[in-house]
Amino acid sequence: MTTDISTAPARTIVVTPFLKTARPREGVPARPPAARLDEAVGLTRAMSVDVVGAEIVPVSRPRPSTLIGQGAIDALKAMIAENAAGLAVFDTHLTPIQQRNLEKALDCKVIDRTALILEIFGERARTREGTLQVELAHLSYQRSRLVRSWTHLERQRGGLGFVGGPGETQIEIDRRLIGERIARLKAELEEVKRTRTLHRAARKRVPFPVVALVGYTNAGKSTLFNRLTRASVFAEDMLFATLDPTMRRVTLPSGRQIILSDTVGFVSDLPTELVAAFRATLEEVLEADLILHVRDVSHPDSDAQRDDVVAVLDDLGVGEEALRVSGLEVANKIDRLDGDSRDYWRARADRNEGLVAISAQSGEGVDDLLRAVDAHLSALHVEITVLLGHTEGRDIAWLYDRGDVTAREDGDFGVRLTVRLSADDLARWDVLRSRTGGDGR
Repeated sequence: MTTDISTAPARTIVVTPFLKTARPREGVPARPPAARLDEAVGLTRAMSVDVVGAEIVPVSRPRPSTLIGQGAIDALKAMIAENAAGLAVFDTHLTPIQQRNLEKALDCKVIDRTALILEIFGERARTREGTLQVELAHLSYQRSRLVRSWTHLERQRGGLGFVGGPGETQIEIDRRLIGERIARLKAELEEVKRTRTLHRAARKRVPFPVVALVGYTNAGKSTLFNRLTRASVFAEDMLFATLDPTMRRVTLPSGRQIILSDTVGFVSDLPTELVAAFRATLEEVLEADLILHVRDVSHPDSDAQRDDVVAVLDDLGVGEEALRVSGLEVANKIDRLDGDSRDYWRARADRNEGLVAISAQSGEGVDDLLRAVDAHLSALHVEITVLLGHTEGRDIAWLYDRGDVTAREDGDFGVRLTVRLSADDLARWDVLRSRTGGDGR
């Protein structure tokens, strides 16, 4: 069953099934049902629909046919009728058979959390890469729904000519066509991935470190990005306002220039189809010299959101220990806190070099953040002093191009440079000098 919320009735109810016996993921605390429902309502409203009802439904024992019990179904059906709703969003993953049976029982369109997030991504994506990735995720999800839910396709088309035979069923044809389209999309995305690899290689030739903004959706990443870059990236107080990665150059207080990357926001229980489809986009995070984890510390569920982001990054290959080494935590939206809470985060930031408290909206603490980024990147570089002859202009130019020259002395002896290089460029410099017969330092 394909899902298209844009053509669905606007009046919507949101349902958060609460499995009483569910165990939290290891290292990630269970999120309260009320917080889950609040987030589900926010996700649904991001689709510009009218949420007319929201309900937490306790589930003692999940039913394979409908997930929830008959009593809950009757109560939801009454809510739907009372509010004239035509769409029910279930904040969980539904099997194809559960989705179909719930639609029959509730007499309205039913979608699950995966379909909802896919629809939001489909509406927000703007770049070619983003639209390709969303379509791939959509088709992967639809293909999983072809097994039981598409009963109207269980008919056969006749064989061709003398070949005869019963022919393909419609469901087999749809599965084959979706499979062919998925294969084409993957090929196109591989080409996009190669292009992005070339772009990264080109950026590496320019000695600008890449700093990536990551965080839970609606944590304020795009607002911070706009303040730091004076850009006009779409930034609204809604979930998934940004999907396509955006990059701009920023000058730090020391004069060092960086490339700042704004990335898609994470969310708990991110659909596996999207994790796979957006891996190419999220590679920008893996390639970053520094990761800024932006948190909305005014949100009542801030700690659980942090754990969800860390879990997704861990899945991508950036473990929590690596995040501590190559990342800074940005406590955003302190302007929304009361006096005591704001003082708490400021004091905590003063004690912890890996934490900065800011308000991207008002600008409070942003200068401190830039200085912290500067200091962190400086710590990742090694300062060396080299002595070069006047005729070694190519090597002198290489050092100016790849490093941060902090001192220069010219004399009859040649040129003495004090330069800061990244660990990678220091290794390249040693190889370069070994080939030219110099000692490098």
